[in-house]
Amino acid sequence: MKSNIKFLLGSLALISISLQSCKDDDTTPTPNDSSYVVPTSYTEFENVSYGGQTQRLNQLLEIKNYFKSTLSEGTALDEEKLVAMFSNDASKAGWAGTYEDSKQVKSKTFEPVQTEFENVLKSMVNASTSDKTHSQGVAGVSTSNDNSKKYWLNANGVDEAQVFEKGLMGAFLSYQINEVYTGDSKMNVDNQEVTPGKGTAMEHHWDEAFGYLGVPNDYPATTEGLLFWGSYANKRDGLLACNQQLMDAFIAGRAAITNKNLANRDISIKDVRLAMEKLAAANAIHYINATLAAMDDVCIKGHMLAEAYGFAYALKFNTDKTIEASDLTGVLANLGGSGLLADLDFYSVDESKLNNAKNKLSSTYGLDDIKDTL
Repeated sequence: MKSNIKFLLGSLALISISLQSCKDDDTTPTPNDSSYVVPTSYTEFENVSYGGQTQRLNQLLEIKNYFKSTLSEGTALDEEKLVAMFSNDASKAGWAGTYEDSKQVKSKTFEPVQTEFENVLKSMVNASTSDKTHSQGVAGVSTSNDNSKKYWLNANGVDEAQVFEKGLMGAFLSYQINEVYTGDSKMNVDNQEVTPGKGTAMEHHWDEAFGYLGVPNDYPATTEGLLFWGSYANKRDGLLACNQQLMDAFIAGRAAITNKNLANRDISIKDVRLAMEKLAAANAIHYINATLAAMDDVCIKGHMLAEAYGFAYALKFNTDKTIEASDLTGVLANLGGSGLLADLDFYSVDESKLNNAKNKLSSTYGLDDIKDTL
């Protein structure tokens, strides 16, 4: 397992998160131990609780819906409201749902990029308040060639609403799953004392990691109400067969923890991370393909490429990532010209760069056979 994770964020940049096998003096684990039965559904586990994760997912969904409703109504975004929603200042956020004061998206986002995401929100306000139609160098509303779609694009042709949403699927959701809740600080905890409704501390942390996936406990049997990663897993499942793979990894890890088998738990940690990064890479390729099909439509290109960039950006937040850091830097440069969200320039991206990024991702993640059909 790699010992360091690098996030190349301009001059910011290196954090080290060591993931080590946790020790339990009462257990002598054996990998792939068959002395316990692994359930077929997360519904079979007792004391599963991840209400905080559900609240934060719903907050991000409300922000997304605010983008969409304001754009469709032709009204401007409210900067104070957006920043308040990001940090859960309830008096200014105007939430439709009810959330605990301690639950927010910002605090769970990888700390070095929190300000970057706030700046994306503020930049979106500029585009939404512009009385001009978007063109290169001018922020404003852009309409697709067939007049069926419209999006706010910044001066560099970037749909920042998608950069915000898909970027946070990495810097917030992937980060919490891969680096926090399956990381050392949350796994080096008690696994003996059971709290009714929550399980042991280790079980609870694993369930919280699962909560950020945005799927019901009986997924993929039930595919209603999917959020973020759960939704995009289901969209790619036909070619990637990722729904069951994700659930198998999470179920096996929870079963290993419940049965005090920490070796198997560590195998599942790697499996969860691998499944998450392969899903991110496949979605990035999907939206690269969509961008390649719309190179002569500034509106659609700005929207699709923002999604492609966001999914590739998510690969940063994984200690065990397969792709080399230098290769990921190259992919992001090809997709947006920069690893900094504020410096993205989609007018600098051409078909050659898109294909370079696509081929690097597909070869790294064994997706060459389906890269053109994703």
